[in-house]
Amino acid sequence: MLEEIFSEIPQIYDSALVDVEASIYFSIGEVKQTVQLSSEGCQVNPGKTVENADCVCKTSPEFFLKVWNEGYKPGMKDFLSGDIKSNNPSVLQTFLKACGKAG
Repeated sequence: MLEEIFSEIPQIYDSALVDVEASIYFSIGEVKQTVQLSSEGCQVNPGKTVENADCVCKTSPEFFLKVWNEGYKPGMKDFLSGDIKSNNPSVLQTFLKACGKAG
């Protein structure tokens, strides 16, 4: 399921909504993916392909699917409880918006 989502991201990604270049490293349970965002497009690669990603996102598969499939918007309590961990939530918001998942 997660692998399918990541494989679809380059097709649904709207580069017109992105004005920065950023790398996001996702660690979702056993699934590890690196996503490169830019105004030119989006590239998804398995594993950790950058030394220091601009954004790291760690969460459970269940929480990621809740955000992706149900439109759940993580709030402060989700970050404080550790349900989702990120060093740069604003890049995650840009990513979700560009993928049509920001509501």
